[in-house]
Amino acid sequence: MSSLWPDTHPDIERFQVERLRQMPSWRKMALMAEMTESVRTLAVAGLRQRYPADTPTQRRRRLADLLLGPELATRVYGPAPETG
Repeated sequence: MSSLWPDTHPDIERFQVERLRQMPSWRKMALMAEMTESVRTLAVAGLRQRYPADTPTQRRRRLADLLLGPELATRVYGPAPETG
C-alpha cells in the first residue's frame, strides 16, 4: 500500500484505513458533514479577521467567492456588493 499521509507512520496509517473501511457509511457521511462545517467556520473566521468592517452580507458574498469561485458566485448571487 502506498502512503496516503507521508507524515503518518505506516502502521498507524494501516490502522486508520482499516477503521475507515469498517465504519458504516452513515458515520462517514456524518464525519464529512462535520469537517465541511469546520472548514466553513474557519473560512468565516479568516474573513472576519481580514475584513473586520464587512457587513454580514459582504461576508457571505466573500464566503461564496471562496467556496464557489468568483465566477460561479457572481452567476449565482450576482455582482459582489461594494466594499468600503
